Amino acid sequence: MNELVHATTSDAFLPRVSLVIPIYNGEADLPQLINCLLAQTYPKQKLEYLLVDNNSSDRTPVILQEIATKFPSLIRIESENQIQSSYAARNKGIRAATGEIVAFTDADCRPQPKWLEVLIAPFINLDIAIVVGEITALSPNNLLEHFAARQETLSQKHTLAHKFCPYGQTANLAIRRQALQKVGLFRPYLDSGGDADICWRIQQENIGRLEFAPEAIVQHRHRNTLKELESQWRRYGRSNRYLHELHGVELMRDITLKECGYRLARWLFKELPTDSIKSLAGRASLVDLLNTPIGLFTARARAAGQREAKILETAKIIETL
Repeated sequence: MNELVHATTSDAFLPRVSLVIPIYNGEADLPQLINCLLAQTYPKQKLEYLLVDNNSSDRTPVILQEIATKFPSLIRIESENQIQSSYAARNKGIRAATGEIVAFTDADCRPQPKWLEVLIAPFINLDIAIVVGEITALSPNNLLEHFAARQETLSQKHTLAHKFCPYGQTANLAIRRQALQKVGLFRPYLDSGGDADICWRIQQENIGRLEFAPEAIVQHRHRNTLKELESQWRRYGRSNRYLHELHGVELMRDITLKECGYRLARWLFKELPTDSIKSLAGRASLVDLLNTPIGLFTARARAAGQREAKILETAKIIETL
C-alpha cells in the first residue's frame, strides 16, 4: 500500500478544485452542462467552475454572464479572444484558477454527479500528479453513433494503452497545480494532441504518476454525420503527426487504396453475405453489416490527417504560469 499520502488523511480529503471548461459556440450545450455541474456531489465550498469563452459568435457570452450572475460564488467567466484554440482557453482558465487541483472537461460533455468526487480522491497520494476518468457514450441515436459506441471510440482505455506513454483526454482529466507550475501549461497554438503532450511532459519530468479512476465518468455524444466523423478522425491523424514531431511518436501505417479495395471486396463477397444471414436470424445488427466500410472510412480519414498535417513553429510554444 502506498504510504505517501496527504497530511489530512485523518479527515476527509477535500482539496480545493478548479474545473476549467473551454467553450466555443456552446449555446446548445450550456443548459445541460450547467445542470451537470450543479449536480456534482463534491462540496461546493471547495469548488470553482471557470467557463472560458473562446471568441464565440452565438449567444454563449450572454448565457455565460446570466449563469455567473445566478451563481456568483461558484461560477466564474473568463474570455480568450486572442487565440482561437481550446488549449489557449484552458490556459486562461488555469491562470485564473485558485484550486490545488485543476480539472478539465468540455462543453459537450455530461459529467455524472459523483464525477469530481471520484476523480479527485486519488490525489490523496502525493506521488500522483494526473488522474484520468472514463468517457462513455450517451445513448446512440443513429448508425454512426452506434458504430462509435461499439468501438468505444472515446474511451480512455485507448489513450491509457498508448505504446509511447499513457495519457488522458481533456474531456475527463485532472492535474495537480504544482505539476503545471513545473512543466508549464498547454501549447496554445496546437489544435490537437495537447492532452497527450502535457501528460507526457509531466511524466517525463518524473513529477508524479498517472492514475486511472474508471468510476469517474463523463458522458459524451458521438459524431452523428459522416462529415463530423471524418473531421474527428482527420484530427486524430493530425495529432499523431504533431506528437511525432514533438515527442518522436511512431507514425501510424498508411492504408493504401489497394488495401482498401481488397478489404471492401472481402467484405462485399464474404462478410456481408454471412452477416446478412445472421441479421435475418436476429443475430446481427446494421452496425455489424456496415462495420468494415465505416471502419475503412475512419482509417482513411486518419491517414489523410496524418499525411497532410504540418506543425507550425508557434505550436511548439509552451506557456507558463
